[in-house]
Amino acid sequence: MSTDRNHGKPGRGLPLHTKILIGLLVGIIGGLIAHSIGGTVKGGEGDANSNGLIDWLDTVIYWAEPVGKVFLRLMFMVVVPMVFSALALAVVEIGDLRKLGRMGLKTLGFTAILSSSAVLIGIGLVGMMQPGKSLGEAQRQKLLEQYSKGASDKVDKAKEAKAIRDTLVDLFPENPLQEMVGAVDGSSKGNGMLAVMVFALVCGMAITTKPDETKTFVGFLEGLYEISMSVIEFAMKLAPVGAGCLVFALAAQLGLDILKTLFMFVITAVLGLGLQLFVVYGIVVMIFARMSPISFFSKVSEAMLVAFGTSSSSATLPTAMKVADEELKLPTRVSNFVLTVGATGNQNGTALYEGVVVLFLAQVMGVDLSASQQFTVVLMSILAGVGTAGVPGGSLPLIVVVMQSVGVPGAAIGIVLGVDRILDMCRTVVNVTGDLAIAACVARTEGDDAASLENPSTRTGDR
Repeated sequence: MSTDRNHGKPGRGLPLHTKILIGLLVGIIGGLIAHSIGGTVKGGEGDANSNGLIDWLDTVIYWAEPVGKVFLRLMFMVVVPMVFSALALAVVEIGDLRKLGRMGLKTLGFTAILSSSAVLIGIGLVGMMQPGKSLGEAQRQKLLEQYSKGASDKVDKAKEAKAIRDTLVDLFPENPLQEMVGAVDGSSKGNGMLAVMVFALVCGMAITTKPDETKTFVGFLEGLYEISMSVIEFAMKLAPVGAGCLVFALAAQLGLDILKTLFMFVITAVLGLGLQLFVVYGIVVMIFARMSPISFFSKVSEAMLVAFGTSSSSATLPTAMKVADEELKLPTRVSNFVLTVGATGNQNGTALYEGVVVLFLAQVMGVDLSASQQFTVVLMSILAGVGTAGVPGGSLPLIVVVMQSVGVPGAAIGIVLGVDRILDMCRTVVNVTGDLAIAACVARTEGDDAASLENPSTRTGDR
């Protein structure tokens, strides 16, 4: 399982992301034209031809929406099995904490700190910049009607906030199966999918203590995960049409207003990713790895560029290992371990992005989140980052899980699909650079002094 989305396999024809981009552009342009024609016709005298044109536009919009919703539901249907199997297997891949030793615990500690800081930065920026508030109330009501049947009930339920104490207790479900049933539709009485995530982590840790006795169950989880990925891969084949239809329906109803709101969302997300990348990583590298941030970023620039171009941490992993070995001069025993573990658990950029998306869409849909609900978003974004699937669109179901947990209509994820590609490239850079920063920090704290880091002949654990 990889850190983020692996955008297609080499083959003939256009790559998937290019097809999605074309579909989105066609949808946006077509929607804006439809919105313009509809407004012009409705502002006219309303003759028979005008009424016929309005009816035709309404019919196109009417049928475009369900096509987009089918695309989304193909992913929603595998949310619970994917989350449970992905998180449990992630713990199994990391291994028994008792066997990881000091280096493993340091890696997990740095990962937890950086992931938490990433989500807090994202949530803080959304709270300050309020990108979702730029949409007018009339447009917001249209979105509620379009994206969620009974959305007002979910908004009302979201306002019934629980105390943080109760949120912490409900992390541990009395009946995990009941939480699974109610996780996606919001009918859970506990913490819903967050409780399912914790249950998956507990199961994963239990498996690591009985590796021989649980081989059959691990095989079942691997099969369940592969089935979920196959469904998502199939859904993503429909993404050019499905995402295009969703964006068409949005633009046709809201015009340029939704594009302005999305622009503010992109600015907020990119700013958050930039702060995590250059400020947080720079400080961490300077304090714990005792390296100049400028020197660090200069040495890892090759891996950053590959990450941006491929949008896949898995595809970037060989380059990251090469950079760690040849540029950062890290001991191989450290870099191989940390970068491999990071490919499963260090999802700073993804976690930040998921937190930003959830709070942005909450603002767009008029859902006011309490302190306990924002705390839930932080925890779930960190855990969802760990469970992000290694296929195109793999993070979308997990974002929906977080949205549903705080009363935001899941189908509203369609609002951000149009800009997801460029932000995917940006957050992959943060993920990969974070792995290298942690590797540098762990190498230093393991006792490898400056001489051993700069002189390959004195490094321990080389190939």
